[in-house]
Amino acid sequence: MKRRDKHNYYLDIAETVLERGTCLRRNYGSIIVKNDEIISTGYTGSPRGRKNCIDLNKCIRDELNVPRGTHYELCRSVHSEANAIISASRKDMIGATLYLVGKDAKTKDFVENANSCAMCKRLIINSGIKTVVIRDTKDCYRIIEVEEWVENDDSLSSNIGY
Repeated sequence: MKRRDKHNYYLDIAETVLERGTCLRRNYGSIIVKNDEIISTGYTGSPRGRKNCIDLNKCIRDELNVPRGTHYELCRSVHSEANAIISASRKDMIGATLYLVGKDAKTKDFVENANSCAMCKRLIINSGIKTVVIRDTKDCYRIIEVEEWVENDDSLSSNIGY
């Protein structure tokens, strides 16, 4: 029997976390790991106490045909990365790895070219997280060194995220 590699192990956990997501378009799960300990988790959903899109049975961005990666101010949800970051202490996040998995809410397919949005990238940089691992398929993933986002800071606003 072959043992699951560590990146896929943590991505599997992030994939389970995304199942708590409440977005009608795409749900993401994030976990922050340091020294082989899970520091925090986060999924896509409305701020505490506010109604979620699944409760309202509508998505304003869908209703307005807003393209992916634009007009986040219209969205009710807090992104999974932000939710994981606000649930952790910065001292615990310095040098940590964030694992990110996204799935289409309707098809349950992995989000193609998934990435953090520009705002979440800024939060990740400021949190001290060192590496981001993003699932592309069940067994394939990309490893991004956050320092690359710092060095290529003009790309922070141009990459399509959620």
